[in-house]
Amino acid sequence: MRLLQFCLYGWADIISTVEFNHTGELLATGDKGGRVVIFQREPESKNEPYNQGEYNVYSTFQSHEPEFDYLKSLEIEEKINKIKWLPQQNAAHSLLSTNDKTIKLWKITERDKRPEGYNLKDEEGKLKDLSTVTSLQLEEYSIQEWGRHKNAHMVTSVYEEPEDPSNRSFFSEIISSVSDVKFSHSGRYMLTRDYLTVKVWDLNMETKPVETYQVHDYLRSKLCSLYENDCIFDKFECAWNGSDSVIMTGAYNNFFRMFDRNTKRDVTLEASRESSKPRAILKPRRVCVGGKRRKDDISVDSLDFTKKILHTAWHPTENIIAIAATNNLYIFQDKVNSEMH
Repeated sequence: MRLLQFCLYGWADIISTVEFNHTGELLATGDKGGRVVIFQREPESKNEPYNQGEYNVYSTFQSHEPEFDYLKSLEIEEKINKIKWLPQQNAAHSLLSTNDKTIKLWKITERDKRPEGYNLKDEEGKLKDLSTVTSLQLEEYSIQEWGRHKNAHMVTSVYEEPEDPSNRSFFSEIISSVSDVKFSHSGRYMLTRDYLTVKVWDLNMETKPVETYQVHDYLRSKLCSLYENDCIFDKFECAWNGSDSVIMTGAYNNFFRMFDRNTKRDVTLEASRESSKPRAILKPRRVCVGGKRRKDDISVDSLDFTKKILHTAWHPTENIIAIAATNNLYIFQDKVNSEMH
């Protein structure tokens, strides 16, 4: 896995969501300041092989502003909770963005604009060649009320794994709370993330998950301290790769985990400023619980819980991933299976 791109946001611009569009050519991020930044993938160039596939800023706009709900006497922050791209029907791109109160539909279109002004002649008085300048138009639509059909038939399924009474503790309900759900591209499976694990469910089997992967089981002994500093309430997201064969989720210390469903191999990688050099190769990391450890291992007592990867996204068809680490956006690209161990 190698670094394709690294983007540093301002310290106040903590990234709160990341999402590729259906083709993977556009990547959108939302932050706690209510802004949406859209990146567009550059076309491949034979003259610049080291810059193939990079994402450059395509558009930036303010999606939400802070507001006050006078009916509930509640302040509504501008933080973008989620972004969702809609399937493209024409030349325009459409996406949904939401904070705690309002869902907004944005239509992004391009139009050609000719340069204006009086400096259209060169030194000899000849007209310069007019190049097309592209500008973006953003149309905003607020969605605050959803229609309901009184006679609609609701089919409800509850997917819940029975808990072993012998393992129940004060933290059981907290760590078993689901923080993210993603359907597989095939539509057959559902991926869920709780505090310590990611689970794969077969939609035809509600009684228990078909696969369970331990993300950071070494934190079980530290649940008390994680409860005291509120880290136990962190909501980690999860993601499928394009073929549903590998799943990804974040962890602490800017670590993120990948699990190969076919080989059952896994890898821990780190998104850090130290590895943010262009084309830097990521080395697998390992967290050590006992006293003995290898040279590159890190002790569980040395983990930085202020550095956390909550939001991740996977390109729909390629091995390109986007990792949001607080105010940093990392884009990695490479073969995944070769990294598993």
